[in-house]
Amino acid sequence: MSKNTNNNPQSLAKIRLDKWLWAARFYRTRTLAKQAIESGRVHYGGSRVKTSKEISVGDELTIRQGSATAMTEKTVIVEALSAQRGNATAAEVLYSETKESETRRAYYAEQRKLANLARPDNKPNKKERRDLQRFKSNQD
Repeated sequence: MSKNTNNNPQSLAKIRLDKWLWAARFYRTRTLAKQAIESGRVHYGGSRVKTSKEISVGDELTIRQGSATAMTEKTVIVEALSAQRGNATAAEVLYSETKESETRRAYYAEQRKLANLARPDNKPNKKERRDLQRFKSNQD
């Protein structure tokens, strides 16, 4: 039996969006990629898409990842197609992030860091908690 040659990045003309997101290592499984597409976290050309949308080289995708407090949004250009998941260096060849997206992500990362500076580095110990309670009771 001969192997399928569709896994070669140069031989593909189009590929399903969920398969490409999995191969480019944005999501750990194709099921997670499918769920992200269906929930509206992946946009193609500024609008929501279906899982079976076929993409080609040169298409622009907007991908939101992370939790609600640490959501990151990437705008990537599809550089190559692959139906086979490889290592991280092979996945980097499949896409390139736009400059605007990189600067926006850096700005929001800096804002998250600044927001965390207001929090104390550690929890107060028993003596410090008592002192805080005394201070609060004397204020009232």
